Amino acid sequence: MMRIDIISAVPDLLTSPLQTSIVKRAQNKNLVEIHVHNLRDYAYDKHKQIDDKPYGGGPGMLLKPEPFFECIKSLQKEREYDHIIFCTPRGKIYNQQLANKFSLAKNIMIIAGHYKGIDDRVREKFATDEISIGNFILSGGELPALIIVDSVVRLIPGVLGDSESALNDSLMDGDVMEPPYYTRPAEYEGMKVPEVLLSGNEAEIKKWKEEQSKINTEIWKKINRLEK
Repeated sequence: MMRIDIISAVPDLLTSPLQTSIVKRAQNKNLVEIHVHNLRDYAYDKHKQIDDKPYGGGPGMLLKPEPFFECIKSLQKEREYDHIIFCTPRGKIYNQQLANKFSLAKNIMIIAGHYKGIDDRVREKFATDEISIGNFILSGGELPALIIVDSVVRLIPGVLGDSESALNDSLMDGDVMEPPYYTRPAEYEGMKVPEVLLSGNEAEIKKWKEEQSKINTEIWKKINRLEK
C-alpha cells in the first residue's frame, strides 16, 4: 500500500478533498493511506508559534524551521521516504511524467508552505523533489499538494473502475491529447455526434480517433507556444 504524508500549517484546507471521490475510494480500498500533519502539533513553545518575521526585513511571515524538522524527523524514524516533495514556485513544473514516477513510490511526503514561505533550511535539509504546478503564486502549498495526490492516486492499480482509463488519458503517452468524446443522446440542440462513432465500424472509429487526437495535440501545442 502506498502511504502519503502531507505537512501543512492549515490542514483544514486538505480535509474535504481527501475524503471525496476517487481519492476517498482509493483509501476505502486500502490502496493508499493518506495522513495530514498539523504543523502546530510540532511547535512546542507555549504559544504554538509556527511563523516569524524574515531576517533581512521584508513583508510577510515565514514558517519557522523547528516544527518542520520535528515533524519530518519523527516520520522518518518510522519509515523511509522515496520522495519528499517541496511545493515551491521555483520547482520543476509538474507534469504527467512526474506523476507516473511518483505513483511507483511506496512512501511520499509532501511539504506544503503557507504565508510568505518556509525557512529555506527545511528545503535544504529534506527536499528530494521541488515541484511547481505553474508559473503563478498561490496562498500556500496545499492546493499543489492536492493536485499531486489526485494525479498520483488515480494511477495506482485498482483505483479506477476501468483499468484502461488512466492509460488512455491525455499526456500519458508523451505530449499527446485525447480525441473528443461523446455519449447519448446522439443529437442535442441540433448538435450531432459524428456519424463514424455510431457506425459500429471499429477500424474506421480507430482511424477517426487517431486523426482527432493529432488535431487536438496540434491545437494544444499551438496554444502553449503562443502563451510562452
